[in-house]
Amino acid sequence: MTLTQKLEHIGTALAGAVPNTYHYWRPQMQEPFCVWAEDGEGSNHWSDNAKGEQSISGYVDYYTRTEYDPAIDAIQDVLKGITAFPFGWSLYTVDFEDDTNLIHYQWLWSMA
Repeated sequence: MTLTQKLEHIGTALAGAVPNTYHYWRPQMQEPFCVWAEDGEGSNHWSDNAKGEQSISGYVDYYTRTEYDPAIDAIQDVLKGITAFPFGWSLYTVDFEDDTNLIHYQWLWSMA
């Protein structure tokens, strides 16, 4: 599976959990919404002067006004369900943004 196919798989899965899901950019405050992106290469493995394995890392941000929003569990279920390739994730932060009055969840992920 190519890198592009893996990324499309992640985006499609997240859009199934949160209809307002965007890749890279944060829209105007049309909450709730989800923004996700890859942000670079993690570890890699070289053999015979060629890159044999590559890991890519990224993030998922979810913004809501709803306390105990059921979409949180839906996002985590989607992340758990990505099994087509090696994929790991963790809930990194949860905070309240005073300037927007939104609850902001962030997950970090990595794939090989």
